[in-house]
Amino acid sequence: MGIINKDFMLNNKTAKKLYYDYAQNLPIIDYHCHLVPQMIADDYKFKDTYDLFLGGDHYKWRQMRSFGIDEEFITGDADRYEKWLGFANVMPYLIGNPIYHWTALELKRYFDIDEPLTPKSAKKIWDICNEKLKGDDFSAKALITKSNVETICTTDDPSDDLAYHKKLAADGFATKVLPTFRPDKAVNIDKAGFEDYINANNIKSYDELVSWLVDKVAYFNENGCRLSDHALDYVPFELGDASAVFEKKMNGDALTQQEIDIFKTAVINVCAKEYARLGWTMQIHIGALRNNNTKMFEKLGADTGFDSINDLCVAQNLSALMDNLNKQDMLPKTILYTLNPKDNYVLGTMLGNFQQGPVKSKIQFGSGWWFNDNRDGMEAQMCALANLGILGKFVGMLTDSRSFVSYPRHEYFRRIFCNLVGGWVEKGEYPNDREYLEKIIKGVCYENAKEYFGF
Repeated sequence: MGIINKDFMLNNKTAKKLYYDYAQNLPIIDYHCHLVPQMIADDYKFKDTYDLFLGGDHYKWRQMRSFGIDEEFITGDADRYEKWLGFANVMPYLIGNPIYHWTALELKRYFDIDEPLTPKSAKKIWDICNEKLKGDDFSAKALITKSNVETICTTDDPSDDLAYHKKLAADGFATKVLPTFRPDKAVNIDKAGFEDYINANNIKSYDELVSWLVDKVAYFNENGCRLSDHALDYVPFELGDASAVFEKKMNGDALTQQEIDIFKTAVINVCAKEYARLGWTMQIHIGALRNNNTKMFEKLGADTGFDSINDLCVAQNLSALMDNLNKQDMLPKTILYTLNPKDNYVLGTMLGNFQQGPVKSKIQFGSGWWFNDNRDGMEAQMCALANLGILGKFVGMLTDSRSFVSYPRHEYFRRIFCNLVGGWVEKGEYPNDREYLEKIIKGVCYENAKEYFGF
């Protein structure tokens, strides 16, 4: 018997009541993920269990490396079942790791498998899953529908033509699949490939870059986009002549850190003003230290499991960036995420500086992200928000995933959230007021996001 019993993660009577009465059956709004739109539009059929569970999942790859499994059996050319067996060897040792819980939830919710994944059960589970994957009810669209997903926001470069989003809209797929504007390649003048990106989009000057970004925001808006996303390794803020910096870079000259920050600040400002004008939400993800392993980056590329948490100071520049926009009445609805939990209280207090009606919690503290989307990380983020702001107006969980079976992470979050709130009620720290508890649980798990993003 597996661990996913009826009361999984619900450790008090009130938590169970809150989860079963208010959270369990709510639809999912996945407002930030990395699903591939083409796979949804083409209703992709998964080749086998490896393809569904391990293909592209660098969370799992990291643990396989930590277990001493050779790269050949992770991202290499080894037999796909042998890769699955490698992961099965790791699983029993992942005590306390959310991947253990996520995998158990995925097997239970999609394949009705209660048995823990171990070396002994690997072949049996492989065969059961492979057989079910042959059916039409395990395609990309079917898995989304089965997961009760109402809205998906993918992550898309400004240069994308959004053809697959258009196809999905025309096909009438019941789940909204909307683009998210992620202009990092146009912002990161200090990263390799910037000049190639600019040239590929036939941009000749800084003014042309600004016009191109404004046009692309409008195009994304026409196709249903309501969110942007900026991944900031650090928070830049420096005012100056961005046009001169652009020209210097495109002439092949080296830039100073001050010049890099001038350019990044200017481009983020250009974008943010458009977001504010259109009523979008700007997401800012802060604090990843990416591609640490040069040897593996050169072999496998980015997003393959070699990133970690950075420990830079973020408060002063973040305040300046937001204040500069706010002075012009052009600060959009904003969600701030930190990868380093040391900054939970930094971001949790930054919210209150820039709240503005009539939007409820216009500036949000984003959910436990990446290395923090585990029980401890989620609870730490929510407790910080509860201590410093209004937890009851939090927009809740997202998958931030490339996997079509990652939606049980919303269930995981909802159980953890209900358990947290239920504990507070049973300790006498909040009244057992059904009217407001229902509003809080339904709000954080679904309704706040629907209202905040305007879906």
